[in-house]
Amino acid sequence: MVSISYFENSNLKFEFPIDVKENKRPLTKEEISILEKNLNKNEQADWSNVLVSSIPGEFDPELIHNTHFSGFVVLGRLKKGILKYHDLELVIGIYNSSIGDVVTKDDVVISNVRYLRNYRIGNRVILFNIQEMSCTNHAKFGNGWLKGEEPESHRVWIGVGNENDNRAVLPFESLIPADAYIWSRRRADKKLMERLVELTEQGNTKKLDTYGIVEDEAVIKNTTLLKDAKIGSCAYIKGAFKLKNITVLSSAEEESQIGEGVELVNGIMGYGSHIFYQAVAVRFVIGRNCQLKYGARLLNSILGDNSTVSCCELLNNLIFPFHEQHHNSSFLIATTMMGQSNIAAGATIGSNHNSRSPDGEIIAGRGFWPGLCSDFKHNSKFASFVLVAKGSYQHELNITYPFSLVAFRAESEPVHIIPAYWFLFNMFAIARNKFKFKKRDKRVIKVQHIETDPLAPDAMQEVLIAVDRLILLTRDYLKKIGEESVMQAASDAEELQAAKDYLHKNTEADFTLFDELAQKKYGATIFKPVKAYKEYRKILKYFAARSIVDYCKSNGYPKFSREVLKHMEKISLFDRWQNVGGQIIPALKVDQLCEKIKDGTINTWDEVHAYYDSCERNYELYKTRYALYILERLYSRSILEFDSDIWQDIVDDVTIVSTDMYRDSIYSRRKDYTDPFRAMTYESQEEMTAVLGTIDDNDFLHILRAQTESFNLDLRVILGV
Repeated sequence: MVSISYFENSNLKFEFPIDVKENKRPLTKEEISILEKNLNKNEQADWSNVLVSSIPGEFDPELIHNTHFSGFVVLGRLKKGILKYHDLELVIGIYNSSIGDVVTKDDVVISNVRYLRNYRIGNRVILFNIQEMSCTNHAKFGNGWLKGEEPESHRVWIGVGNENDNRAVLPFESLIPADAYIWSRRRADKKLMERLVELTEQGNTKKLDTYGIVEDEAVIKNTTLLKDAKIGSCAYIKGAFKLKNITVLSSAEEESQIGEGVELVNGIMGYGSHIFYQAVAVRFVIGRNCQLKYGARLLNSILGDNSTVSCCELLNNLIFPFHEQHHNSSFLIATTMMGQSNIAAGATIGSNHNSRSPDGEIIAGRGFWPGLCSDFKHNSKFASFVLVAKGSYQHELNITYPFSLVAFRAESEPVHIIPAYWFLFNMFAIARNKFKFKKRDKRVIKVQHIETDPLAPDAMQEVLIAVDRLILLTRDYLKKIGEESVMQAASDAEELQAAKDYLHKNTEADFTLFDELAQKKYGATIFKPVKAYKEYRKILKYFAARSIVDYCKSNGYPKFSREVLKHMEKISLFDRWQNVGGQIIPALKVDQLCEKIKDGTINTWDEVHAYYDSCERNYELYKTRYALYILERLYSRSILEFDSDIWQDIVDDVTIVSTDMYRDSIYSRRKDYTDPFRAMTYESQEEMTAVLGTIDDNDFLHILRAQTESFNLDLRVILGV
């Protein structure tokens, strides 16, 4: 219902904000006369509601035309000049607009802004062709705050990870996926949940005195509606449809852009991100250097840094950095994606209504890659770097084998799993992974730490679990076929040792295993278990040796001597790790962080982020100590008991692994140039070379070769005996 109030000019009331009066003065009679001559109008007859720059020569009333003033208006420098952004050139001043309760800084353009209320405008800002731009006194700019006496029901939550909102988190400007991960996963800790709300409310005065903000050198043009918006410096907004209750973080170093037809409601957009072409986001946080475009819909979700989403629909997700989803036919709902993921066309990860309510969810480790036209039943869980072949997976999956291939057989049959698939058949992809993601990281300020190396403690932890699982399943298989060494064992431990010995000795054995826990009801067939077991052990050994070499090099140790070893033994061992928003942190350190938040030692999100920073500074140390633990697991003895033969064995084996990684990468990539089915669309070799280039053009392979030679040399020098 539209209400109406009548008033007389003499009864109008306004009050200038105290903080904007410095170096300002009222208009002179001559200036008022010029303004009125130029068809400007004011609801305050004496124009006493307008203040301008008091510095001589900095206010030219001829630069204001056909504009309606109301409330208070405070203007900075207005001198004859032109603001130019790309092909847009506009004369400085205020034209054909209606403004009220507005404060501008210097050299702004406000042109064809039909309704501008309650905003602070920075230096050299362009506002051009805007229908409505207003801000309420209780605006929150996408943050999960409450103002005044607002009830809890007015608080905006983001329901990540699960459609029932019971993993919901509050948005705030500095939120990163690490914060959301801890908040969404520790729901049973009520005290922690209360404290996280308190941290989010830090700095919120609750006063009903909010005004909209457009920071320096932002450009907003041809836009329909902005309401309760905070626009960062150097942001570029063109042709947006609706921007409501949002913050657009932007800077000269990391410029953010919003394009045609975009609708953003209740959210925060990160530095250096671009949102274009009818994309829609509601209840969201988008990280740094992200792209949302081509009609993509992001709802109730958090999207980590360096991610690109096009065309598709994402609902109720927590997505870690480096997520790729480019296809109109893909759908993602109620998931926690732990980064470096790629969702193929036709992948519909959204069948979560499996119980009597929509409360299913999927958790996928780093590097999750479902194939074309894949769909999954919630709840399902995937280890790191799992490749899932095309198929309709009608039963819940629990894939605990990292770097594996999962393939659909038939609806009522076991799925097929090849553990360590990437190491066996596509080493190029794994070796290139770290290089690829570091190259794509365009963030200037990196708040969220991101581990891009596939061979990191989180994945190695899963590899250890997979190795133990293969030994256990091999034991069951050998008992089934009556293998003498297992049948004569006197205890479970002896049985498992016999199975382990069998895997070591029978390197050419070709059999399959059955894992009933990998798929609900029908289980999974495990292919190539002996090769997978060997590859897993090789990668564990490689990770451990590389971690030790890197530690010695960065700390100036020419040799990994017994003295260095004894020093490392004194460092606390963390044998459980978590992927916290993309940063790999010991699980105990995450527990300690939560305790510090609860007991009041940590009271702001900045302090939480400083804690992440401290973990990152010690990451190499923690990782190297974990590497020693892995070697102890592999050789079944204390690291202090390793003799020269064991260390030489490590050097020899790891040198082979390192060299094979390079050679296998070459082999994997060369197939793209020698496969006759790749060549058949080209009339000649010259045409194929013109289109694809040659393997010698691959920069990564040149880098990998140099790194491999350098590492092998360091390995012999530092660990050699």
